[in-house]
Formats: sequence, structure tokens, C-alpha cells
Amino acid sequence: MSAVLDLVELGFPWEGIDPFIFTVHHVDYYPAGNDALGPDESLLGRNLGSDFSYQKGWSMYHGVAVPGFPQHPHRGFETVTVVRRGYVDHSDSLGATARYGEGDVQWLTTGSGIMHSEMFPLLDADRSNTLELFQIWLNLPPESKMVPAYFGMLWSESIPTITPADGVSIDLIAGSIGDHIPPSPPPDSWASQSSSDLAIWLIRLDPGASWVLPPTSAGVNRMLHCFLGDDVAVDDTSVEAKVGAKLDPTKSVTLDNRGEPAEFLLLQGRPIGAPVYQLGPFVKELQTAVHDYQRTQFGGWPWDRSDPVHARTDGRFALHADGTVEHRDRQSTHH
Repeated sequence: MSAVLDLVELGFPWEGIDPFIFTVHHVDYYPAGNDALGPDESLLGRNLGSDFSYQKGWSMYHGVAVPGFPQHPHRGFETVTVVRRGYVDHSDSLGATARYGEGDVQWLTTGSGIMHSEMFPLLDADRSNTLELFQIWLNLPPESKMVPAYFGMLWSESIPTITPADGVSIDLIAGSIGDHIPPSPPPDSWASQSSSDLAIWLIRLDPGASWVLPPTSAGVNRMLHCFLGDDVAVDDTSVEAKVGAKLDPTKSVTLDNRGEPAEFLLLQGRPIGAPVYQLGPFVKELQTAVHDYQRTQFGGWPWDRSDPVHARTDGRFALHADGTVEHRDRQSTHH
């Protein structure tokens, strides 16, 4: 019998399965950047501050000069930001700041509360600046909802890419395959619990490529999100871009690409079983969170603007909350 339990349409955002809350997939074909690292084009006609129009193939989101998401609070879950193309400038109320991209992953435990900004600097002044990223919201179990906030980086150089079959490659962001082990997630993450069976994999199949996804433990939620491709057989079920396949975790799954190049995001994990309420019982928790935010500003905002960006000449780097600095590109001159 097929391992495919159900097919779902991937809208915006992608609906999550416990322990994942939801996933967004941004692909923006930004033009060349101006001196402020924003689009070197007119912004007339856009609803600046809330531009999700995808006009001309890109949006400003909540940015006004630079696209992205200026200062905003979070609490009680984690964000895993996977940048495939382009760059993100991060700043937060812990005092951490970074520029990362081109395969890097930022893993942020919001815990008891944090403010952060995520801006998309357009570094190339002479040609277009394509941005592609996933942001995955991962729930925290009730006993970890109020852990200290934590900013972590998984640099592309540390993320294993394996080739288990001809024409198949897999980036292991979380969750091992055989002897291939990804970097450690934050210490209070659900992913740090070995019993969580949590995995985040990016799977690529060339035309004609085939691979067997091995089974995992019973009781684990597992879903393949197809975001590129036009005809991949998942066991006996054909899927294409913008389709997700919920899988039986106890069965191996044969992926057979019968069409154009295909890519999947696999998300799996043991469910936490703590519902994420937007109304009802969550209102009391939300009122507490809002009160705490108003009282403490989740540590305050140490930056001189709500949408900080770094210099065009800065490379990939991270300044951590404890003062530790990592430079991944030697041309970096900032800090």
C-alpha cells in the first residue's frame, strides 16, 4: 500500500502539521539595489508598510525603504529561516545581529519573548537581487514556552549535503541520515530532544532520478512539500509544485522524478500535542504576552532604527548576544 496518506494544496502560508505551525516560501525577484540597499525603482503604487502585492515579481512586505520585516515581537515558538538565494540582515533585542544567506540557516528560539527584525538588503547595485527563503515556525512544548530567547546560526559550510543516489542531493538542516549529522539545534528546541525525531531536509531530484526515503518511527508526523517540479511519483501518487504529501512514517517512500527538476522540503517530527490557539483559551496567554511586552519590551531595542541593515561591503557574519563574532566572508569590514 502507498505511504501517501493525503495530498494538500500549498497556499500562503503552508499549513503546518504538529510540531510545525506553518511555513512560508518567499521568492522575490528584486531589481538592482540603490544606495540605501532598497530597490532602485519607484515604489509608487505600493502599499508601503504592508506590501504583499508581488508587483513586478517582488514585494516590500513591511519595509518602507528596504524590503523585509522591521522590528516586531515573538513569543513561545521558534523560527527556522532557510535562505537559499539572497541575504537577510537580522537584529534583535538580545543585542545579536547578523548578515546571512546563500544556504545559511538562522534558528531563533523566541521563548519568553524577543523582538527582532529581518530585512532583505539588495547588495548588488548592477543587476537583479533574487531572494528565496523558507521560514518555518516550530512550536515549543508547554514546559519550554518561557525558556530564555536564543539566537543561533547554522552556516551553509556546516550543513551536510549528501548524494544518496545518482541525480539526488539532500541538505540536512535537522535530522540525521545514516552517519551524516547536521549541526545541533538550539538547546531548548523541541529538535534537541532525541525522541522528537525532528527532521528538516531539502531534497533535489534531477530528471529521471529516483530515491527511496527510509521510514522513521511510528507516531511521527511527516510531510513532503513539493515546491519545484511537474511530475514526481511519490510511491504511486503523482505530485507537482505547490502540493504537499502527508506520509505514513513507518513506510519507505519511493520518489521517482518523471519530469523537470524537482525539489521538496521534508518536515517531520513527533507531535507535541499542545494546540496552537488563535482565539479561545489563547486569549488569556496573549493578554499576558502583550502586558509583558508593554512592560519590558522583551529586553528593549538597542538599535537606532526599526529596520537595521549593514553596509553593502559587509559579508556574512554574526554578532551573538554574548559578544562572540563570527565572520564567514573575509571581505567583511563591519564590527
